Order: sequence, then C-alpha cells, then structure tokens
Amino acid sequence: MGLGKEFKEFAMKGNVIDLAVGVVIGGAFGGIVKSLVDDIITPAILTPALKAAHLADLSQLVIPGTAIKYGNFISQIISFLLVAFALFMVIKGLNAAKKKEEAAAPPVPAGPTQEELLTQIRDLLKK
Repeated sequence: MGLGKEFKEFAMKGNVIDLAVGVVIGGAFGGIVKSLVDDIITPAILTPALKAAHLADLSQLVIPGTAIKYGNFISQIISFLLVAFALFMVIKGLNAAKKKEEAAAPPVPAGPTQEELLTQIRDLLKK
C-alpha cells in the first residue's frame, strides 16, 4: 500500500475529522470566551475593584519591579472557568438527551433461555 493511500485512509477516518472540527470550533469558542471576559465580565464585575486599585484593566496588574503580569493570569483563569462550565453544561445536556433516548427505547423482548431451547431440542429429538 502506498504512503499516499495510507495517509488518505488515516486522514479520512471519522475520528480524525471529528477531532479537526473540534479543534476549529474550540478555537472559535475560545475567542468568544475571551471577548466575554475582556469586554463584559471584567468591565461589569471587576471595574469597582480595578478603580480602587487605580487601574484600567487586568493587564495592568503586575508585581512591582518585575515583569510578572498576574492580571493576565487572573483573566485566563476566568476564561478557563467559563469554558469548563460551558462544556460541562453541553455534556450534561447530551447525557440527559441520551438517558431520555435510552428510556424511550422499548425493551427487547426476552426470548427463551438456553436451557429452554435445549429442552425443546431434546424433546424434538425424542419424537
């Protein structure tokens, strides 16, 4: 099998394509969360704290005398928590839908047990 054909089979597997779609959507979702944190949450919730510290935004929070910007770190923690919560809610919804689907599925009728089948075969052989 040629290298090109092997690569094509690998690249066209469902798992690889699903992963690629997930990465692209995750990147776009990351941009949305970043905007939510930077443009909505930080101004709405953290503005009083930032004004008390005489700062305009979180990126100005630095340890004096160093280049350590712990304000950016705090912003990234907020972003991570929002992404984790959003994913939790999506997975929780999918699990709830899966449970409803499983509950709606009719139970498979129970057939005769192995012993019953063997007994029927034995009885037929006796005849």
